[in-house]
Amino acid sequence: MSEKDANSERYIKIARACLRAINNSGPSEQSREEKVQLVYDAIDDAFQHEFEDYRQSLAVMSTVLERIASGQLDAEASADLARKTLGKSGYNAINKPVH
Repeated sequence: MSEKDANSERYIKIARACLRAINNSGPSEQSREEKVQLVYDAIDDAFQHEFEDYRQSLAVMSTVLERIASGQLDAEASADLARKTLGKSGYNAINKPVH
């Protein structure tokens, strides 16, 4: 899947979450502001869900970089650790998504 397709899919998931919030907002006993807040909450929840993988990858990569920066690994061990980390995160050696 290309990055454009992945972004389109993320957008669709977030849009669907918004539509669910609107459809589930109930009849007129809720104020307009409450209904709008439900949509905002749905957007926030969807974004949080979509970016959880990125946050986890960032945490792993930060730990690996700290380990490499500590100087305790030789050049080959550092390069090997970097390759393994990039492979697990879905990126190849030139920082392009692997799909």
